[in-house]
Amino acid sequence: MSAAAAAAAGSPVVMLLGPTACGKSALALALAQRHRMEIVSIDSTQVYRGLDIGSAKPSVAERALVAHHLIDIRDPAQPYSAAEFLRDATAAIDDIRRRGRAPLIVGGTMMYARVLRQGLADLPSADAAVRARIEADAARLGWPALHARLQALDPETAQRLPPGDRQRIGRALEVFELTGRPLAHWLADAAGAPGAVPGLRTVALLPSDRAQLHRRIDERFDAMLAGGFLDEVRALRARPDLHAQLPALRSVGYRQAWEHLEGGSSAEALRTAAIAATRQLARRQMTWLRSMSDAVVIDPFDAEAGRRVEAVLC
Repeated sequence: MSAAAAAAAGSPVVMLLGPTACGKSALALALAQRHRMEIVSIDSTQVYRGLDIGSAKPSVAERALVAHHLIDIRDPAQPYSAAEFLRDATAAIDDIRRRGRAPLIVGGTMMYARVLRQGLADLPSADAAVRARIEADAARLGWPALHARLQALDPETAQRLPPGDRQRIGRALEVFELTGRPLAHWLADAAGAPGAVPGLRTVALLPSDRAQLHRRIDERFDAMLAGGFLDEVRALRARPDLHAQLPALRSVGYRQAWEHLEGGSSAEALRTAAIAATRQLARRQMTWLRSMSDAVVIDPFDAEAGRRVEAVLC
C-alpha cells in the first residue's frame, strides 16, 4: 500500500516536529513502542555515519527497540539534499505501510518537513557561473554581508538562515539571480506539488517555557562533551577527505567543535559558542513551527504531552 493509498483509506501519517532538546525523540520512542510504529527520522545530521554524539543520534539499544529509518545512510563526505530526503522518506513510508506497520515521522530539520508537507518546488538547476560570482563576493565581503543582501531580496528566507550558512545563502541568492523571484516564493508555489505526503498530520512541539528549553540545551551539550564529542570530531578531522565546509560538518555543534580544534580556543569558549548556536537553531525551528497553521500544537513540557500526541495518532 502506498502512502497515498493509506491516507485515502483514512489512516493518517503523523509527523512529530520540535526544536532541538525538547524531548521529541524520547516521546517518539515511547509512542512507537506502544503502537507498533517505526520511526522515520527528519534530521539532516543523523543521516551521516560517524556523526553520532553531536547529533544526539538514537543509540543502538534504542534502534533495537524500534526500527529507525534514514539514519546512517550517507558518508559525511557526500552531501545529502532535500530532494534525496523526499525520495528516501516517501520510500520508507511506503515500505512501512506495506508491511502493516505505521510510520511516525520525527525530527527537527524544517526544510525536510516542508518538502514532506508541500512537495518540492521546481527550482532552477544550479548555474556554475552565477555560483562562482556569489562565491567571489563572499570571499571579498564575507558571508554575513551576503546574508544581509539576502535579507533585502528575500527576508523570509534570510530569517530562517544563520549568517554563516554559506550553502543555503548561496543557493537562495542564486535562485533570485536566475529567476528574479525569491526562494520563499518558489517554496510557497510548491504547496500541493508532486511528492508531498497526502493526509499528513503535523504535531508541533512548542515549549511554553523558553528558559526550560535553554537549560535542556545546556545540559545536553555538557552531556555530549562528557560522552566524547570532541573525540568524535577529532576522528572526523583525521580523515583527509573531510573538511569544514561540508554540509555535514557545518551543522550546529560540529562547526563549533571543528573550529575549536582547529584554532585552539578554550573549552569554555567552545561551550559558549555551541550553546549559543543551538539556542539560535531552536529559535529558528520554532519560527518554522509557528508558521504551520494546520499543526496540532502541544507543549512538550506539559505532563499531558504524551497523551495529547497519542490522541493525534488515533
